[in-house]
Amino acid sequence: MSSTSQAFSAFKERASRSKTGFALYDTFLRTWDLGITAFGGPPTHFKILNDRFVEKYKWLTPSTSLELFALSQSLPGPASTKFLFCITLLRHGLFSATLAFVFWSLPGALGMYGFSLGVSKISETLPGPVYALLSGLNGATVGIVALAAVELARKAVTDRLTRLCVFLSAAAGLLYNALWYFPVLMVGCGFATLAWDMGFAGTVWRVLRGKKRQEPVEELGVAPTSVDGKVGTTASGSDARTGSSDTEQEVVEQADTTHLYGWKTGLAIVVAFFITFAAVLIARGLWDARPLAFSVFANFYLAGTIIFGGGPVVIPLLREYIVAPGWVSSRDFLLGLAVIQSFPGPNFNFAVYLGSLAALSARPTISSFPSFAGALVGFFGIFTPGIVLSIGFMAVWKTLRKKRWVASILRGINAGAVGLIFTAVYRLFQIGLVDAEHQQGSSLGNDPWWVVVTATSFVGGAWFKVPPPLAIALGGVMGLIWYGIVHGA
Repeated sequence: MSSTSQAFSAFKERASRSKTGFALYDTFLRTWDLGITAFGGPPTHFKILNDRFVEKYKWLTPSTSLELFALSQSLPGPASTKFLFCITLLRHGLFSATLAFVFWSLPGALGMYGFSLGVSKISETLPGPVYALLSGLNGATVGIVALAAVELARKAVTDRLTRLCVFLSAAAGLLYNALWYFPVLMVGCGFATLAWDMGFAGTVWRVLRGKKRQEPVEELGVAPTSVDGKVGTTASGSDARTGSSDTEQEVVEQADTTHLYGWKTGLAIVVAFFITFAAVLIARGLWDARPLAFSVFANFYLAGTIIFGGGPVVIPLLREYIVAPGWVSSRDFLLGLAVIQSFPGPNFNFAVYLGSLAALSARPTISSFPSFAGALVGFFGIFTPGIVLSIGFMAVWKTLRKKRWVASILRGINAGAVGLIFTAVYRLFQIGLVDAEHQQGSSLGNDPWWVVVTATSFVGGAWFKVPPPLAIALGGVMGLIWYGIVHGA
């Protein structure tokens, strides 16, 4: 046996002797590769993580997975990162969740830092083949995200009401765009399912029509069933409507929550975070002579706290917070946007790239700081709010998930969040084409070839099970083929 194999066997034996050691070993075994294989952005990440931890390793049940999906979408910060963090936190505790986060985010962060160093040295206009490559990568990514949205919708839709929530949130997201708007849509869907499950909507409808209540009633695909004389869950898996007397019943499927903090500790963590958030905002507003490093951190910290919905939503906000102050040029911003879509791991690693460029742009001024420090400022500023709030709210969720009304709200939030992924597909499609004339990005529909690239990645994944990394690479090759045909003729 080789020395490497012996060392690995010894490590495995030592790890198995303690609960903490086994938890870390198990986390390493299940998550070490995610940061280098999870391509496609948040929607695809949710599918990858669900397939791995629900279908393959059985770390959690499908219903718990949907709850964590809704929770990660309804909290600020990077959605897919919080989803993985919460899964590991629930399974093995905080140390393991932190380890999984490092494996998940570090490879892409290092890659984006290296890319920032290269971008800082290139000319304003890039060679034509580079633009074609970036456009091909973007087109393939849109196809992968669209496929993930369709597959997530199949899991989120449990009845006609959730189907309606998916459609309406997607349509509403297309028509208007604002920071406060997306969380309002998700919360609205949550209260819609709560109202229906508790019978409020049906009661109002019957009052308006002047009819008395009839039992039993089956509406919108949700039928009450009797279990020992109590309202239960339909055979399809969707929660039945309950009266107010049933709102304190426990959810049927329970999860092992022994690794989570108590609700009081969780609440204290949430309160402490918002105290630090207020302190950063006050210093940002009143400290006129603040260093550039603090200004960059404060803007990323603010962005990580007020962004709901993950990567696709962070892009326009970071353009306002980083490009508008003059720290990063529009061209460099768009180049990073094109590349981050084709990088593995979380899209929030975009902040590493922007933080590094902000530091490089400050040279040789008195407020300059090293580019690596800028990358760290961006990394911790953008990720810290979502991770800390996940720790606190998971402890509160541990208690609240036993309430049936919480399950009803999460069911609607889940459907609303999936609908907004379709919105993200449209917005990414609208800025995917990059060339010398459209360095701010334009619609992939401007040339049928890029639509074909998008369709190829969608069909390849849906019908031929092409892995996302291969689909993205194929998109880049198709972009170069387009350039060769158009400019080589």
